[in-house]
Amino acid sequence: MTAARTVRSPGQAGPAHSHAARRAGTRTAATGAAFGVLASGAFAAVVPTALDGTATEADAEETTTATTLAAFDAPIPSATPASDGSPSGYFSPVSFEHAGAATGALQSAAPAQNGDLASLGKAHEIAAKIAEEHRKAAEAEQARQAEQARLDTLISQGGVDAWIAEALDHMGMPQSYATGLKQIIMKESNGDPDAINNWDSNAAAGNPSEGLMQVIPSTFKAYVHPDFADQDITHPVANITAGVRYMIDRYGLDTLDAGGRMGSHGGYIGY
Repeated sequence: MTAARTVRSPGQAGPAHSHAARRAGTRTAATGAAFGVLASGAFAAVVPTALDGTATEADAEETTTATTLAAFDAPIPSATPASDGSPSGYFSPVSFEHAGAATGALQSAAPAQNGDLASLGKAHEIAAKIAEEHRKAAEAEQARQAEQARLDTLISQGGVDAWIAEALDHMGMPQSYATGLKQIIMKESNGDPDAINNWDSNAAAGNPSEGLMQVIPSTFKAYVHPDFADQDITHPVANITAGVRYMIDRYGLDTLDAGGRMGSHGGYIGY
C-alpha cells in the first residue's frame, strides 16, 4: 500500500493545530513524501521514494523482507486465557540468530554423541570378552575338580593304575602319559612293586634292579622325587617317580609317551 502524501503550502495549517503542531506535521508529511510509508497491520516501514514519488521495486522487496522479519520479532499474544478470562501472556518469537546458534550446537554435539556411542560399543565388547574369559576359567576349574575327584577315587582303590595316577599327579605331569607308563611297568615288573631282578649284569655287580620300574639303588637315590627321598626303593609311587625322571633325563618324554624303547623289530628293549 502506498501512503498518501500530504502537501501543504508554506504557512497553511488546520484550524485546530497550534504553530508547533503545524511544524511537526510539516516535517512528518515531508518525511512521508520523501520515503513513502508502507503499513502492514501493526507494522510500518519506510520505503525510499523516487523523485517522482514512487518506490522502486527492489526497495519495496527489501522493505517487505525487513517488515516480515520485524513481524517475527514482535511478541504474539497467547491464545490460552488465564483463569480470569484474560489473555495469559505473550509468546516470545524465536530469533533467527538464536535458532541458528541452537542448530549449530546440535550439529556440533553430534560427533560427541557418536563418540559416546562408539565408547559404549567398545565397553560392551570388552565386557563380553571379560565374561567369556570368566566362563572359560570356570569351565577349566570344573574340569580340574572333576579330574581330581577321579584321581582320588582311582588312588583310593589301589593297584598299578592308582600308583601311576598318584605319581604323575605328584610330579605335575599330565595323566595322558599313564598309558605309556603302564606299558613300561608291565614289561619291567608285571606290576609287582616287590619285583627284584637277580639275573642281569646289574644283579651280578651287586646292584639288582627293583620295584615297579626296575631301577637300581643308585638310580633311585639320584632321581627319586624329593618328597619321597625317605621312602624305600620298593615304595610303588617313589619307585615310579625315580624311573620316570631318569627316563626323561636320558631319553626324553617321547620314550615315556611311546611306552619305552623299541627294537628294530618293534619289540620292547627297556629304557
